[in-house]
Formats: sequence, structure tokens, C-alpha cells
Amino acid sequence: MKSISTHRAPAALGPYSQAVVKNGMVFISGQIGLDPSTGELDTSFDEQVRQAMRNVKNILEENNLGMSNVLKATVFLIDMEMYPQFNEIYKSFFEDPYPAREVVEVSALPKFAQVEISMIAME
Repeated sequence: MKSISTHRAPAALGPYSQAVVKNGMVFISGQIGLDPSTGELDTSFDEQVRQAMRNVKNILEENNLGMSNVLKATVFLIDMEMYPQFNEIYKSFFEDPYPAREVVEVSALPKFAQVEISMIAME
């Protein structure tokens, strides 16, 4: 197993890797909308989604991959009423065919984030 780390995504907030690769599979840990240059979380839901997606994209690029390599996404929202708004931003990062995905409402996320996104990709 190989760990992937980039300064273009926030450092892990605990004992985990930004991503790991094994047998051509890339497992990206949950990303919230932390800006890696400031360590700050924007208060805007839209900006948190965009930044979380940029963080995932930057981790993939560190392994010479892109969003087209993503097979599956898992999304956690603190308010399911934000689902349509989330979808509009999310789809702008992909082209058809979209990855498989689930979206789950949760009561809280690290740093009081409004969204967290993890992904599985293939080299």
C-alpha cells in the first residue's frame, strides 16, 4: 500500500492518509471544504462543496489521475435539503458517465463542515 499526500489538499486532521493506493485502486479519505493554503473553512455551503471537490481533484492529480478515474463517491451532508444545490456543483466536476454515489445526511462533520466527500478511483 502506498500513501498519497499533497500540499494542494488539507493535511489529515487525524491518524489517516489523504489517500492510499493498492492494486491500482485509489481510496481518498473524506474531504471537507478546508482551503489548504489557509486551513480555513468558508461559511458558504456552495464554496465548501467546491473546495471539497477541488481537494479531491488535487489528491487525484498528485497520483497523475483525474476525475474521470473516479468510480464511486460517498457524500455526507448535514442537511438533505441542500441535495439539489450540491448536485449542481458536483456535476460540474464530472462528465457522463458519472461515478456511482450515495448521499447520506449526518448530524455533524469535522470542523462543523456542511459537506464531506470521499471517493474511490482506479489508476
